Amino acid sequence: MINEALIFDAIRTPRGRGKSSGALHEVKPVTLLVQLLNTLQQRNQFETQAVDDIVMGCVTAVGDQGAVIAKTAALAAGWNDDVAGMVLNRFCASGLEAVNTA
Repeated sequence: MINEALIFDAIRTPRGRGKSSGALHEVKPVTLLVQLLNTLQQRNQFETQAVDDIVMGCVTAVGDQGAVIAKTAALAAGWNDDVAGMVLNRFCASGLEAVNTA
């Protein structure tokens, strides 16, 4: 049986240059993603155990955005432990490739 991929909303975190004088300099990437996941869940009123996978685009997934930050953010947001996560880097096309992959 083939499962359908359902994408019913898209949210983007703020972006900007990562300089020390920037407004988001002190905000950790996982904090941005937790806010994103919480907003997505609240806007659409779904149970997180209904989600099979989180597919996120992330340019330069190193340091604070390293590892599988999609899974880390899901856990930090209190989503169901069974929700998987993946991250891909296609530089400027990371978000588009995440949608294509999903």
